[in-house]
Amino acid sequence: MARTPHFTKRQVLEFIQESPTPVGKREIARAFNIRGGARIALKAILKELQSEGHLDRGEKRRVRPAGDLPPVIVVEVVGTDSDGEVLCRPTNWDSDDAPPAIYLNPGKTRVAAPGPKDHLLVRIKKVGPETYEAETIRALGKGPSVIIGVYEQHGSHGTVRPTTRGRRKDIRISSEHNGGAQNGDVVAIEYMPGGRGSVRQAKVVERIGPLSDPKTFSLIAIHSREIPVDFSSDALAQAESAGTVELGRRTDLRDIPLVTIDGADARDFDDAVWAEPDEETPGGWRIIVAIADVACYVKPHDALDRSAYDRGTSVYFPDRVVPMLPEALSNGWCSLVPHEDRPCLAAEIHIDAEGGIRRHRFFRALMRSAARLTYEQVQRGRDGAPDQTTAPLLADVIAPLYGAYEALDRGRSKRGTLELELTELAISLGEDGQVGAIEPRPRLDSHKLIEEFMITANVAAAESLESKEAPVMYRVHEPPSLDKLEALRQSLASLGYKLQRGNAIRSTHLSGILQQAAESGQPELVSSLILRSQSKAVYAPENQGHFGLALNRYCHFTSPIRRYPDILVHRALISAHGLGADGLPDDIVDQFDEMGEKVSTTERRAEAAEREARDRYVTAFLSDRVDAKFRGRISGVTRFGLFVTLDEIGADGLIPISTLPNDYYDHDETTHQLVGRNSGLTYRLGESVLIKLREANIDTGGLVFEILEGGTQPSKQRRSKGPSSKIRKKRPKGPRSRRK
Repeated sequence: MARTPHFTKRQVLEFIQESPTPVGKREIARAFNIRGGARIALKAILKELQSEGHLDRGEKRRVRPAGDLPPVIVVEVVGTDSDGEVLCRPTNWDSDDAPPAIYLNPGKTRVAAPGPKDHLLVRIKKVGPETYEAETIRALGKGPSVIIGVYEQHGSHGTVRPTTRGRRKDIRISSEHNGGAQNGDVVAIEYMPGGRGSVRQAKVVERIGPLSDPKTFSLIAIHSREIPVDFSSDALAQAESAGTVELGRRTDLRDIPLVTIDGADARDFDDAVWAEPDEETPGGWRIIVAIADVACYVKPHDALDRSAYDRGTSVYFPDRVVPMLPEALSNGWCSLVPHEDRPCLAAEIHIDAEGGIRRHRFFRALMRSAARLTYEQVQRGRDGAPDQTTAPLLADVIAPLYGAYEALDRGRSKRGTLELELTELAISLGEDGQVGAIEPRPRLDSHKLIEEFMITANVAAAESLESKEAPVMYRVHEPPSLDKLEALRQSLASLGYKLQRGNAIRSTHLSGILQQAAESGQPELVSSLILRSQSKAVYAPENQGHFGLALNRYCHFTSPIRRYPDILVHRALISAHGLGADGLPDDIVDQFDEMGEKVSTTERRAEAAEREARDRYVTAFLSDRVDAKFRGRISGVTRFGLFVTLDEIGADGLIPISTLPNDYYDHDETTHQLVGRNSGLTYRLGESVLIKLREANIDTGGLVFEILEGGTQPSKQRRSKGPSSKIRKKRPKGPRSRRK
């Protein structure tokens, strides 16, 4: 008969909750004197606590109470409390709840007098409910210190109207501090020392450009997000001194017809592909993915490396790119331009007929791209309309690539990868810089081909490093949290879709629902709901798998020109396989936790800047169509109104709740709808509506609409005078902003 363990589930949970730091199974076993077979019972208890949502798993298999902050995070200094202690908050806090209090330990703060908006990488310890003590690991610089706005002259003084949404109050600027700004100029301002409240003085520190010039839209985003633009003189000199690389010990791939396939507007080419049937495996393929060998030009700790790490990623706007590397490298020696010798790090991968990886190897090589192709070119050639570039490549290059893609696509379908129906806008600019056209970007098989080749190479890189027990900077996408899963389950149920209960949700479950949605004509609506439930993908040295791609291990290897984590993976491969002396130094390995946080932050910064600029271009494009009517769909339901997406160009805007037909409206978070208390008129996520453009605010990049037709009116038999019992009541506060 099995002996009853001398510890309980509650005791184990209390021990973990009371621990100031995450704990491992060994520490728990030591605390309860657990030995031998009892360890199996402990493992089962920990698994059960995690499945019930009581625990979160951290690095090195350690656990912490669910909702607790991870042991190493980035914080922003917000000031001091009444006792003079330095108070911080997490930089990536996205909950509606107030963040926990984080106090810097004065005896363990390694930066001199951190001030407001300083960003710090810290190691934290829980010292009480919602209270943490932090030890500084490293200072990361200041957060946003300037305000971007539009300058207007008013007699003897000027005002700056902030371009940030939600910041409504104009800022007064005296003429002596306007920096020569003219009416309509976008400027950067900062507050001057001294003064409080309404008497604080601000000055213009930079004129960015006139708001009437579309080129200014990207500059606003660059300045407001404080994205580094200029390279140091040392980094530029190092890039300019780069040159060709000799064959040496590299493998010669110059006779292999590798090709690059990118967008027509691509400015750098860092990946090339090739495929042929694998004679050893019926239906299998041998593929080569060759990636620009950035590591041979950018060495650890040199000027180029420091600037690339500071940027983290290239940032892409409709009119420009802020590159991670100087153009001498990003558009020059690291770009796989046609018919020129370029060094590369290549992955040779053998796959079976179902896209499964049979084996792979990584090696440094010298290649010569046979052609620079676009997605549209390749697809037209595949569909029987080749041009003079693709015609000679159809049989020996393009056809084998599609053959390998079809095998990889079968593997993708078998895994159950999430295929979300999301619209991406393509913004075309004329020669004058004005927006010529905005339209949804098509999703071609040629796009999917390159995507599958890159995913396969990334998986092979992670597997290769793990087999050598080498460090990996993983691309981690964790499953949705239990709270978000439950909210998703209820939302799907309101639409007639059933998602199983429990936390053992795999991407295949959601893929099945997406397939049902496609058959019932609701792919975009259901895709939107599933997207909102997903966690944010991050970079980390601890493998947690990639939920969206349904992969057990994944890293980024294929874009070292524009992503710093890819450079780290290249260096790790070079060290692990003995491919040179320019691999990954030990001191960098020790900083992988910190580096993962940093590059994840710079990625979010770039995404926010790209989105901000895109919104302004769209708003400018529609600014001369105020009062025009559009067809659209409700893409978001909030307490303050409805978000809509236009059918015509895919742009998004807001319908304020105050413009809806006269009534009080209750917001149902579960079913994503607004319901009129008296009329029962209901606006649901995904419904088609006819709307009129009321406002196109280029300052903030915001579109405001008014609804003309739409919503569901209940039948007389179902109409109720009071709100539905399923709807959370929201009583109006203060001015009656919830009625017209």
